[in-house]
Amino acid sequence: MQHRTLGHTGAIVTSFALGTMTFGAEATEETSHGILDSYFEAGGNFIDTADVYSSGVSEEIIGRWLAGRPGLRDQAVIATKGRFPMGTAPNDVGTSRRHLTRALDDSLRRLGVEQIDLYQMHAWDPITPLEETLRFLEDAVSRGKIAYYGFSNFLGWQLTKAVHVARSQGWNPPVSLQPQYSLLVRDIEFEIVPAALDAGIGLLPWSPLGGGWLSGKYRRDQRPSGATRLGENPERGMEAWKARNDNPRTWTVIDAVEGIASDHGVSPSQVALAWLADRPGVTSVILGTRSKEQLADNLAAAGLELSADEVTRLTQASQPGAGIYPYGPMAQEQRSRKMEGGR
Repeated sequence: MQHRTLGHTGAIVTSFALGTMTFGAEATEETSHGILDSYFEAGGNFIDTADVYSSGVSEEIIGRWLAGRPGLRDQAVIATKGRFPMGTAPNDVGTSRRHLTRALDDSLRRLGVEQIDLYQMHAWDPITPLEETLRFLEDAVSRGKIAYYGFSNFLGWQLTKAVHVARSQGWNPPVSLQPQYSLLVRDIEFEIVPAALDAGIGLLPWSPLGGGWLSGKYRRDQRPSGATRLGENPERGMEAWKARNDNPRTWTVIDAVEGIASDHGVSPSQVALAWLADRPGVTSVILGTRSKEQLADNLAAAGLELSADEVTRLTQASQPGAGIYPYGPMAQEQRSRKMEGGR
């Protein structure tokens, strides 16, 4: 795996991070510890979790793993998140100082660490003033509870506003953004990626295989079944089977991925991950796996080099649809300028 700086900081992370949403839900503690061991043996150093994953159990599993392996804490870069409900009361959710104070302390306790390397707001909070959230994060950095902070699922204007509010107050700015990003989900390239590049913020894509669609496990017009995420729940979240199966673009992308995978003799997952890891602004791609076997296959993407023609083929096949305005070709031309003049 490549080593890259975490956004505009001097902290070094590997180009593939280990996502742990499956821990305590789709993977037992024993399996989860085996996945962690395999990831670090392969050279990885970046763990991503959240308080809401399995209602805190994911953090606890990681905490017990760290406690049983003295010395690894110094190698690991640990990221977690707060914002989503950890109870049913009005103040058990959000990015207010009141909620985050408890959420951060609870995450530190469950992980068994004195400092969280990257603390992320799991989503925008339309109720809490942004200044309140950013001041809490500044205080958390000053007190040594967190080293850096970032966001997840923010829009472009939300990210830009946060950056400039922090800078205007002389506070530490955010360093990362965790968006959904894959060959099947590229709309963030219209506004969010440019905003991140402008601010020097590192992208940490989640769901890089589109909920399993880019792994080659699903077939056209064949409703999934069995021990897969969509097999267990075909209407699961944003990757629900019917909507994607009915979209011709889905199969255009999958056909391109599988064709290139066949040429290289590798899995479709490796092709999709290799393409994403080299996109502008991407710091580390978050891998979510149920087993050591899935992890090993995914990590093999680090050694796959796609040719310029293959990258172009994938990029063209997955081009997100854009209306006439403001993202269509003519609208983009309005925002362009040639050095020598003219259009």
